[in-house]
Amino acid sequence: MWTFTSDVEEYAAVAEPFLLGDPVGNTVALTILANLRAGMPVKDPLFGWWRVDGEVRGAAFRTPPHPVGLAVMPVEAIAPLVAELRDDLPGVVGRVELTDEIMRLLGRPGRVVSERLYRLGTLSVPDVPGQGRPAVPADFPLLVSWYQAFGDEVGMGEGDVAERVAHRLAGRQLFLWEAGGAPVSLAGLSPAAGGVCRIGPVYTPPSCRRNGYGAAVTAYASQIGLAERCRQVVLFTDLDNPTSNAIYQAIGYEPVSDYAHLTYP
Repeated sequence: MWTFTSDVEEYAAVAEPFLLGDPVGNTVALTILANLRAGMPVKDPLFGWWRVDGEVRGAAFRTPPHPVGLAVMPVEAIAPLVAELRDDLPGVVGRVELTDEIMRLLGRPGRVVSERLYRLGTLSVPDVPGQGRPAVPADFPLLVSWYQAFGDEVGMGEGDVAERVAHRLAGRQLFLWEAGGAPVSLAGLSPAAGGVCRIGPVYTPPSCRRNGYGAAVTAYASQIGLAERCRQVVLFTDLDNPTSNAIYQAIGYEPVSDYAHLTYP
């Protein structure tokens, strides 16, 4: 049976122990929970957990304008979830076995973005000219511009971009690669949640691409994560971008599981 609340602390008390059972697979759920408990603003959130015989075996969350996120859970949890949220499912993201079930129940969405979750094995630092550094307040206009460009490019914006960048900058979550004395690539690194940090976004402006800067800034942010923040580092890629998938594997990221992001009209 599904139970829902808008109270993040009620949700955390019930669902967090379940989510921590698979901190890699539930990286998004745990990161969002950590951000909300740290004061990240959100309007009209919804959190849910699925119990079988009194045991929590599934969880879902919605933090507008983002889609409904699905934790790792059995496929049989999806039909009752859809029955509860049928009139309010403009977007869903989760493992493909779960999103496949949603498509079976609701039909083909207007858009499907196929993604893959990777976990860092042994980091191989690429030999790329330049150096990495944490982003600083003086970088704010550039970061907002690049965040906006990234959202436009992938077709998935993040609401108020300036607010999002300010939050991440204050939390020391953004890193730049510099070459020739100027920033050439950006990588985000989430706070640790369940011992796991997540890279993203990674953005290199078109004029600076094909120089290895994306791989370099990803490796740099990964090193920071392992040295200072977490035991494991993960990232998501768009499966329609074979270049990025190859780059991340080349520096040591290994596939974990496939996901899909569904958008309904």
